[in-house]
Amino acid sequence: MTLDFLGPFYLWTKSLHVISVIAWMAGIFYLPRLFVYHCSMARGSAESERFKVMERRLQKQIMSPAMLATWFFGVLLVLTPGAVDWTAGWWHVKLTAVVLMTGFQGVSGKWRRNFMEDRNVKPHTYYRVANEIPTVLMVVIVIMAIAMPF
Repeated sequence: MTLDFLGPFYLWTKSLHVISVIAWMAGIFYLPRLFVYHCSMARGSAESERFKVMERRLQKQIMSPAMLATWFFGVLLVLTPGAVDWTAGWWHVKLTAVVLMTGFQGVSGKWRRNFMEDRNVKPHTYYRVANEIPTVLMVVIVIMAIAMPF
């Protein structure tokens, strides 16, 4: 199903989608890095409390709105006539990677809540490795969206 009235707005919709993705990715790359540094802070210390504020603001004020905007403009693009070749396979892979990226943000929210409640038990190396997951997903998404290999 497509909506013909979206056709003239295709480039604007695509631009807003890319802007949203950039904002989302900036946050999704930065939050695990904050967790890496937060691990070295003493529980209840002023520094730990500062990290809690930074992590909450990043997730609530940047990442979540950017993720929602990414999905919104992405759905509008899918509904734009001619934007997606439904016979191609690339969009299945891209959509799967975007769903996994959204899941990663959900897991990051769980980690953030653990830090908020001083219940984190994972070492900094865990978050260093976890920080690579969105990078791999982003590479897959970009390749599928630009090269459309299949």
